[in-house]
Amino acid sequence: MKTYALLGEKLGHSHSPLIHNEIFKAFNIDANYIKLECKKEELEDIINSLRKGIYHGFNVTIPYKREVMKYLDEIDPSAKKIGAVNTIAYKDGKIIGYNTDYFGFKNELLYFNVECKNKNAYVLGTGGASLAVYKALIDLGCNTKYVSREPKDINTISYKDLENENIDIIVNATPVGMYPNIDASPISESIAKKAKYVLDIIFNPKQTKLLKYANSNMNGLYMLVGQAIKAEEIWQDMVYNKSIEDLVKKVEEMI
Repeated sequence: MKTYALLGEKLGHSHSPLIHNEIFKAFNIDANYIKLECKKEELEDIINSLRKGIYHGFNVTIPYKREVMKYLDEIDPSAKKIGAVNTIAYKDGKIIGYNTDYFGFKNELLYFNVECKNKNAYVLGTGGASLAVYKALIDLGCNTKYVSREPKDINTISYKDLENENIDIIVNATPVGMYPNIDASPISESIAKKAKYVLDIIFNPKQTKLLKYANSNMNGLYMLVGQAIKAEEIWQDMVYNKSIEDLVKKVEEMI
């Protein structure tokens, strides 16, 4: 039996094992998927365990999506452009990094029929996940900026500046509002209500305080399922030929 794992600092909130183990069942894959909490100094040894066959692939979450890149033999060109890796595979004797968050979020935008062309989009946060979100929005035609507490370039504005912007789309790519800190929101209700579309890549809780402010149901579960499917396609060298929506519904029923 092959073992795959999610690497991160704190993983109690994650539903990733449910999703991947459902995919294993659906395709009769003899494998299991676990959570592997680790410290930064442990990453190199854990990633190198792929060469020994101890593990057979990893997903990567907060706060290591950039950190892991230094330990890889090769980085997929699209992940290199994004600047973050969330999926690691061992192929032809090489440890290779990919970004499947991009695939998951782009398909979430399409699934929810979010109008992107020439719209003003703002990505809250500048961490590893935000990079894939930003690239997906740009590729779908949005005028996109990051929002940060400490803006450092022309593509980034402050949260105070956000109050004066003409906003079409807001995406929360920070952990603010994630379980157990469910009473927190990265922005005020008045700003959230300015946007036509508000998405949160958080999936636990199902409706964060930010989404409640905006009366939105666009949480991160579809993105999570979509990126998991893409990761499995990479690991198993297969094409996922089943309904993503059916898998999302099944996961929703289990959580």
